[in-house]
Amino acid sequence: MSPQILYGWRNFLLRAFGAKIGNGVRIRSTTRVTYPWKLTIGDYVWVGDDCVFYNLGEIVVGSHVAIAHDVYFCTGIHGYRKIEFPIGQKPIRIEDEVWIPNDVFIGPGVAVGKGSIVGARSTVLSDLPGGMICYGNPAKAIKPREMREQVEKPEEEGD
Repeated sequence: MSPQILYGWRNFLLRAFGAKIGNGVRIRSTTRVTYPWKLTIGDYVWVGDDCVFYNLGEIVVGSHVAIAHDVYFCTGIHGYRKIEFPIGQKPIRIEDEVWIPNDVFIGPGVAVGKGSIVGARSTVLSDLPGGMICYGNPAKAIKPREMREQVEKPEEEGD
């Protein structure tokens, strides 16, 4: 437990337990990480409230990534064909410049490509390509993400 503004403190604690956390990372206080030593987060990443990193396997998040509230990363799997139902893991990789908005589930073994956006409340069960807007249950690529180098200035009224 720590006040919301103590991002540096949370980063320090995660690093103390083996996480690799980049510069300018802001992780909200209600985020949960199962095994910090299996978490890598690049530079300038935002992680919203109530996110879960259920990282039985490695989770790697690139730089300049925005992760909104209630996002669940699950690397855990079970061998459902075996009577003992053994638990296993498959890693998750989120490339640079990805935006994952509210209430998204990212499943075991998934990679989300550079610059993609995953729609709110999507369920990601397989890899998503880079530079795309993806959503659904299961999530799939819908259309290219149009990137602009510079924000356009809105026209003045009467021009």
